[in-house]
Amino acid sequence: MSESLTDDSLFNDRVADDRMADAPSAMTTESSPTESSLAESSLAESTEFRATQSPQPTVQLRFQLSPHDNERLSNLVGSFDAHLRLIERRLGVEINHRGAEFAVIGASPAAEQARAVLDGLYQSSAQEPIDAERVDLFLSAAGAADDEPNPAEDIVIRTQRGLLRGRGARQVRYLHAIADCVLSFGIGPAGTGKTYLAVASAVDALERGLVQRIVLVRPAVEAGEKLGFLPGDLAQKIDPYLRPMYDALYEMMGFDKVTKLIERQVIEVAPLAFMRGRTLNESFVILDEAQNTTIEQMKMFLTRIGFGSKAVVTGDITQIDLPRGITSGLRDAIEVLREVDAVSFTFFQARDVVRHPLVMRIVQAYEAREAHRPLPNRG
Repeated sequence: MSESLTDDSLFNDRVADDRMADAPSAMTTESSPTESSLAESSLAESTEFRATQSPQPTVQLRFQLSPHDNERLSNLVGSFDAHLRLIERRLGVEINHRGAEFAVIGASPAAEQARAVLDGLYQSSAQEPIDAERVDLFLSAAGAADDEPNPAEDIVIRTQRGLLRGRGARQVRYLHAIADCVLSFGIGPAGTGKTYLAVASAVDALERGLVQRIVLVRPAVEAGEKLGFLPGDLAQKIDPYLRPMYDALYEMMGFDKVTKLIERQVIEVAPLAFMRGRTLNESFVILDEAQNTTIEQMKMFLTRIGFGSKAVVTGDITQIDLPRGITSGLRDAIEVLREVDAVSFTFFQARDVVRHPLVMRIVQAYEAREAHRPLPNRG
């Protein structure tokens, strides 16, 4: 239930002593233009975000978060209001609060976004503690959802560490595509959750009995390294390159369970070369780093899909390690399969990165440079 606040002076000063712990749930109330020139000047200095935007009317959103829970609100605002300061810097707003009563001052879209982030963080605080990483995830999700509404229903995946949902509209659509299509492509920069969500979907399908095994595949192409100098046979040489998928499995199922399933060949992790001549029935197959496949390898992999199987292909076409002059199988597949039924493509962007905020800025910086010079002829 929303409650309007009438004491305007309540928000004029930020007093750290008065910030106690309460909890956000049901929210919005009154939105009115602020008359405080002090708030406007501090807002203009608070972040580069404001400097790069066209002028927006400044508003003050006032709302009360309920039900009242001091411990959860303390978790929400963080030590010395660190979480609130992080939201302020990222969105270019000013946040004041006393107990459960909040005021957000800023440009209308950013203020609404901050209110939504606070509400979302509260909802999650009932199940798990809030830290800076979780605040970053919610902020990234809010930014990614600006121009694309989420599908009507979230897909929730149960893992050993708890419930897993998509962060932002593209991740949610990606999970829907994996669930609904026989073949799904997840294409975009590092840190957008392409492989992690694909592995999570595979684990969920296996535990619900929808498939009989999981096959994780990766091409044996070195990113500037030489496999020949590593000890062991081909499988042992490529094992370090498959580590990200192992790590995701361990996180979702536990080390002991994954080890047993690998021994029983319920989970198979293999280089792409080992797929030739096979037909994979009732399997969930994931091809990671697909940008490093050739056209022939991609065609070979896609034709391995058998009855009752599902395949997910992930990759980043800006990080191709193939020799010059060889066309990437992933780029070719995008052109060839775009209009084929039961095939979906999800294209992630830098704003969808859910790692440290610096990673998103790094990706954006590289994208900006590449946009101003011709790409090398690598297919």
